[in-house]
Amino acid sequence: MTDHALLLINLGSPASPQVADVRSYLNEFLMDPYVIDLPWPLRRLLVSLILWKRPAASAHAYASIWWPEGSPLVEISRRLQTLMKGQWRHGPVELAMRYGEPSLDTVLQRLAAQGVRRVTLAPLYPQFADSTVTTVIAETQRVVAERKLDLQFSLLQPFYQQPEYIEALAESARAHLAQGFDHLLLSFHGLPERHLHKLDPSGECLKGPDCCRTASPAVLANCYRAQCVRSAELLAAKLGLQPEQWSMSFQSRLGRAKWIEPYTEARLTELAGQGVQKLLVMCPAFVADCIETLEEIGIRGREQFQAAGGGELLLVPCLNEQASWGVALNKLCERAPLSL
Repeated sequence: MTDHALLLINLGSPASPQVADVRSYLNEFLMDPYVIDLPWPLRRLLVSLILWKRPAASAHAYASIWWPEGSPLVEISRRLQTLMKGQWRHGPVELAMRYGEPSLDTVLQRLAAQGVRRVTLAPLYPQFADSTVTTVIAETQRVVAERKLDLQFSLLQPFYQQPEYIEALAESARAHLAQGFDHLLLSFHGLPERHLHKLDPSGECLKGPDCCRTASPAVLANCYRAQCVRSAELLAAKLGLQPEQWSMSFQSRLGRAKWIEPYTEARLTELAGQGVQKLLVMCPAFVADCIETLEEIGIRGREQFQAAGGGELLLVPCLNEQASWGVALNKLCERAPLSL
């Protein structure tokens, strides 16, 4: 069969680490109302202010981790695409980025032109957030409506607690843990607290130190932080870690809004102050290494940790094109229900 495609979707990347390309990418990304959830005039004003200085700093950060082949995120995603071609038996395997190239618009049109009639959308985000999963769905719906594409969709659901994902994470960590460590920090991407509150009509979200562990199924379904906590606890249990051997935090804050805590920057300083000399860091919200892992943690995070008196910081690679991840992802996609 060739009429049922698998479409892997990741966040995206600038076309190059040049300032102009970074500015163009950041404008597309930050103007998404699911990323900065302000009315358009306020969002346009805020993003214009951000684009005044940030592209130069971001371009420097991208340049520090750029590969000869191009963006690490895009190149790793392409390698995963190649891996999945050996797993997915129903049709072609394509790759799109929510921002930048290859775009969802271009790839969906190409699939329709090839005679594909069903597409399993696979947003490569373990935990749910409007700024990741919902925006992919909305963009897909826009393209289908505007291009009048005759496509039926299945949607990979957030897989934050699926055994296949947890086991793949554990496998990626075991060899590093076996070499000895003082502490394992699980650093997830952060979100503004308001993103969580607006998806929680019950008012339960962020109501105490243990609210994520006791969240009702209705809250857990949409609460990014609670899903991160669940991923972290399942991974720690799978690895047989004691409570004092690991902790979790949230990175990548932008702007002055209150973001979910604890912050990774603060946790790195705390761990250094506690005498940690060999720190392992994993980033389970990402399935492919990118600027947030390679530069934010692998370069700036390491520098901060060591400046605060810590010893070695080792960044454990993301799942990337790990063979067990390909097997796990295929199983998850096979179970994806019809949607959209």
